[in-house]
Amino acid sequence: MSADITNAFEAHAIDNTTFGHAEHVQVAYDLLRKYDFIDAAAIYAKGIRSLAAKAGDPDKFNLTITYAFMSLIAERLANGQSDDFAAFAQENPDLMTKVVLNNWYTKERLNTALARRIFLLRVAA
Repeated sequence: MSADITNAFEAHAIDNTTFGHAEHVQVAYDLLRKYDFIDAAAIYAKGIRSLAAKAGDPDKFNLTITYAFMSLIAERLANGQSDDFAAFAQENPDLMTKVVLNNWYTKERLNTALARRIFLLRVAA
């Protein structure tokens, strides 16, 4: 199943109505296992941006959220022991929620036009 969804994502053949947060994380995980970080992040960002455009809501794409999640997933992969996505998800339940980025970003900062367009670092507290 994991390879199927990732292959469909890379082919830009994903149904955005069934592509929830868990599927986002799964595809990011798969891409990071398949490619180095730079390539995986670019493929992922382009795919998510395409999904938002196909859904008729291009402003839904947020580069800061996309790259921040990719970075977290990559770091957890580098430091983890899981051999498959199910184990990875079980070891990292915080990644399976959208609020995990609240540890680094305010909602206001993430919901800006600038955050959608470029990757923003967090604001120091």
